[in-house]
Amino acid sequence: MDEDAMFLRNCWYVAAWNYELIDGAMLSRRILGDKILFYRGESGKVVALDDRCCHRGAPLSMGRCEGDDVRCMYHGLLFAPSGKCIQIPGQDKIPPSLVVRSFPVHEKYGLIWVWTGDPAAADPDLIVDLPYMVEPQWKGIPAYLHYDANYLLIIDNLSDFAHLAFVHTNTLGGSEEYAFKTKPVAVERLEDGFRVERWNMNAPPPPYHRKVIPNKNDNVDRRNVGHMRIPGIFSLETTFAPAGSGAEKGNLEGARQYRNCQFMTPETERTTHFFHVYLNDFEDGDHNISRSLHDSLIEGFMEDKHIIEAQQKLLDADPEFELKAIGADAPLSHFRWTLDKMINAEQAAMAKAPSASGPAPAGPRKTGREAVL
Repeated sequence: MDEDAMFLRNCWYVAAWNYELIDGAMLSRRILGDKILFYRGESGKVVALDDRCCHRGAPLSMGRCEGDDVRCMYHGLLFAPSGKCIQIPGQDKIPPSLVVRSFPVHEKYGLIWVWTGDPAAADPDLIVDLPYMVEPQWKGIPAYLHYDANYLLIIDNLSDFAHLAFVHTNTLGGSEEYAFKTKPVAVERLEDGFRVERWNMNAPPPPYHRKVIPNKNDNVDRRNVGHMRIPGIFSLETTFAPAGSGAEKGNLEGARQYRNCQFMTPETERTTHFFHVYLNDFEDGDHNISRSLHDSLIEGFMEDKHIIEAQQKLLDADPEFELKAIGADAPLSHFRWTLDKMINAEQAAMAKAPSASGPAPAGPRKTGREAVL
């Protein structure tokens, strides 16, 4: 399938953490099938260019940063951040066709965001609002994983908290009881995704939380509020309060809170970049809490990764296999239906007016799961 027909182009995707561009790094990363070079110029500005010299096709990521420009180290052509060639060694006249594609890029929340669609539509104000990622009371360690699976399978996984009980029984979930005794108290279908709220009352704290609290054996009331936004941005607000303290009524005295931020960016149709950070508001100066939570989350994510990559292999082996829906799939089905609608509208608009940002796309497509309403 044409990858242009699978992805929503006119939106911001996370391409990297800003720490990946320190010390003059020339980061080459495939985003939605496009191989893109990211680097930070001398001015501090982040640049995103097609990682391919338009002369002989050599990778610009093997080149050299000069100020805010980049020089291809095959024949020495120099390119400005706009992608325009501004110097050819030994040649005064520069043909106007010597241009590599430049991508809109924006730095926010310690993340590098890239836009692979119509550059004129790349408004930084469209980036999701996650203020706690930069508020000083929230601490955490940013990280990256690579999945050999389609990004929508990861989104499916995050769309139903019931999997915590079975995939993460001894890590993030705590017990299988979580799936049987808790149900969503609110499911909101939104224009850009969904919001789900779930409570688990008077239960033992899960292992990852128990590791970082002094009263390890006291039961807690646990609240999870998950928010999934298109194209693949997940935030989870988690609160652990002393059991029976009235947290469900707004009393947060003695509560400890977390903010889980995850960003799924398609690399290709079958591979995904996964950026994440798990923030807490109670560690103060004890950075071992962030380290413990980071290690626990990696352990949990590897449990997800193992099953999702196995799922991808089975789906690849039998493309005609039809996924069946259950009641708990309502949020993910809404997400896929909404994403399908947005991609189809974008593809139809591009087909009527093809632009320089890419070839005319294929027709409407489906992500493979009907909505459960």
